[in-house]
Amino acid sequence: MNIKNKLLNEYIFFDGAMGSLLQNYGLAIGELPELLNIHNADLIVDVHKQYLNAGVDVITTNTFGAYSIKYDNLEDIIKAAIQNAKKAIDDLGLSNKFVALDMGSTGKLLKPLGDLAFSDAYEIFKQTAVLGEQYGADFVILETFTDIYEMKAAVLAIKENTSLPIFCTMTFDEKGRTLTGGDVLCMISLLESLSVDCIGLNCGLGPKQIQALYKDLQQYVSTPVIIQPNAGLPTIKDGKTFYDVSPAEFAADMVFFAENGATVLGGCCGTTPEHIKIMIDTCKKIPFTKVTKKEFTFVSSYGKAVLIGEKPVVVGERINPTGKKKLKEALRNHYMEYILNEATTQKNNNAHILDVNVGLPEIDEVAMMIEAIKNIQAISDLPLQIDSSSAEVIEQALKIYNGKALVNSVNGKKEIMESIFPIIKKYGGVIVGLTLDEDGIPATAEERFRIAENIVNTAQKYGIEKKNIIIDTLTLTISAQQEEARETLKALKMVKEKLGVKTILGVSNISFGLPNREIVTSTFFGLALNAGLDACIINPSSKAMMDTYYAYNAISGVDVNCIDYINQYTEVTMEATTKSDASVHSLKDLIIKGMKDLSYNATIQLLESMKPIDIINNELIPGLDVVGKGFESGKYFLPQLIISAEAAKKAFDAINEHLIKSGNPQKSKGKILLATVKGDIHDIGKNIVKALLENYGYEIVDLGKDVDMNLIVDTIKQQNIKLAGLSALMTTTVSNMEKTIKLIREHNLDCKVVVGGAVLTAEYAEMMGADYYAKDALASVTIAEDVFK
Repeated sequence: MNIKNKLLNEYIFFDGAMGSLLQNYGLAIGELPELLNIHNADLIVDVHKQYLNAGVDVITTNTFGAYSIKYDNLEDIIKAAIQNAKKAIDDLGLSNKFVALDMGSTGKLLKPLGDLAFSDAYEIFKQTAVLGEQYGADFVILETFTDIYEMKAAVLAIKENTSLPIFCTMTFDEKGRTLTGGDVLCMISLLESLSVDCIGLNCGLGPKQIQALYKDLQQYVSTPVIIQPNAGLPTIKDGKTFYDVSPAEFAADMVFFAENGATVLGGCCGTTPEHIKIMIDTCKKIPFTKVTKKEFTFVSSYGKAVLIGEKPVVVGERINPTGKKKLKEALRNHYMEYILNEATTQKNNNAHILDVNVGLPEIDEVAMMIEAIKNIQAISDLPLQIDSSSAEVIEQALKIYNGKALVNSVNGKKEIMESIFPIIKKYGGVIVGLTLDEDGIPATAEERFRIAENIVNTAQKYGIEKKNIIIDTLTLTISAQQEEARETLKALKMVKEKLGVKTILGVSNISFGLPNREIVTSTFFGLALNAGLDACIINPSSKAMMDTYYAYNAISGVDVNCIDYINQYTEVTMEATTKSDASVHSLKDLIIKGMKDLSYNATIQLLESMKPIDIINNELIPGLDVVGKGFESGKYFLPQLIISAEAAKKAFDAINEHLIKSGNPQKSKGKILLATVKGDIHDIGKNIVKALLENYGYEIVDLGKDVDMNLIVDTIKQQNIKLAGLSALMTTTVSNMEKTIKLIREHNLDCKVVVGGAVLTAEYAEMMGADYYAKDALASVTIAEDVFK
């Protein structure tokens, strides 16, 4: 039986921790676990055997961090790792066991939040995956990813260069968010669209904490589910790391997942062969649950998933040059800030999705679309509709898009379907299908339905499910084709009732050429909503259109208890009575919105009439504080935090240039050392902290990653550092953090130490002797202010 067949018909039990077990066996300070595949193969084989004796179906190779950016001898490591796993199986005379190539995060953030390009991440994952298949891995397990975009790069690299099945697990915090702000629905939306074989959760949390996140996964997923929790939370005892969930407790908690549909079970940090054995003995008695296909239609970004079909969805139409002179000029002149301002305005006016169409004959549409997507996704978490008639534009856009996009458009022309459907199947997305074909737009509803039916049937032949198709029955202007408005609505009803797919319309076409267009457009909009319209492409800044939208939702009952309606119009009233004369483009607003180029120019203008210190105190810091408080409350996430910090940096650059010219360069608020401890190559957290602290006026001494503790101590001495920040992401390197703190104390240095990282807690930090624990990057700013007050 191959792994895919077993996945659909039987439980699959994975092994538990590798790194924390090796630590118990004396993994030396600074020793990289993956090198043990070569230098101490017997130890790795022994660990695999312990898990096989516990009854697992899958053993995971010791290759979590095996990438070319870390190892020159990558091929030797992967070859040895797979051989060690196979040797353990052979030595025990076992059959029907599987070897999973373990691939973790690179430890870097992808652009625009970090410095790793999507294409570079793709190549890194490709090298490891190709070697894994070459040396006999049965499938790949992507685990402990905290960024959906990095996960996409890994999945595409594996899919396009190997034939290996793919299991994906992501790590969430207790609020149900990844490091970059994505939730479980974002994960499901993207990964199912990419046709991976198994989706689930691992690491970061114990089984009880993961249970709280499982509801959305269970409700919406159509793919087999894998769950691999930690053995609770880590603590330190006698200089060693321990986890607080016993094997018996772990097994009892894992019953919840087996009873609720998860069929692939294992453990992560802190779990031992004993944890896994008792889990298997307990859970295998529970009847196996076959996967139930769900029919939910999702589109998503890195941080927001939008369900189409629950209530009508608004697609903002303003980033489309048709009939928009200013946008055409912005595209020709490469004025990206105009496009970003349109995106922000539409989001503020409650659009759910943003249409992005940059097609002008005189520009490079592929390059402009890619740039527009990257820039919009840097300042907005709304999903995007990629709108183009070019297959090349759609393919290149989908490849780099961070999430699962709405794709406009496909139609009933054979040539168009044959060019677009393979792209959608490869990169994922929800298709907008237009009811026109080689003969044009039919006059009758029945003919439009026939085209819609053909689009759906053809898409299914390419493996694209009905839930990933939305039909546009086409709005024509009543000033020229009056009877066809009724045909559009009739076709819409037919598509909904007979085909069972979602519907969308570009509503504003109805009124072209007529006076007082909004009267006609909003009335037709109401009729379309009543006919079952699921998504509308409209201008969310149009009061008439949004009034119709909120009123319809309240009348139809999709706005339960009229909550959205009441909130909307209460907010409008309050805004009208409290609105000041201040410009909507104040520097503070630009910082909040992350408008980098505009923040620089606005600062230069303000310097003509304001003192630098007043700009900092009245505009920059308040703007950063708004985003900071939003981050703490869960309104904003890491991308907004970083982009706002970059906008603030541009403003600080303008101020500093001004001060240098006047002979008074800006002074540092204090010098802070940052380092990822010995043995750990993950510097995501450290780099985020660095960006924020620099933008609050601190000078950063960044020693990088995998830093020897003696270098840290020497640097503190030589540069008179008063605050040192230490980062560790891996369980196996936390002990090095504790030893580094101990060495700092032994030298009696007048330096406070703050620690942070995914495996740390406040209690853990206190036990290892740190002065401060930073639960996130923003907390480091508060700590710095306390140290340097």
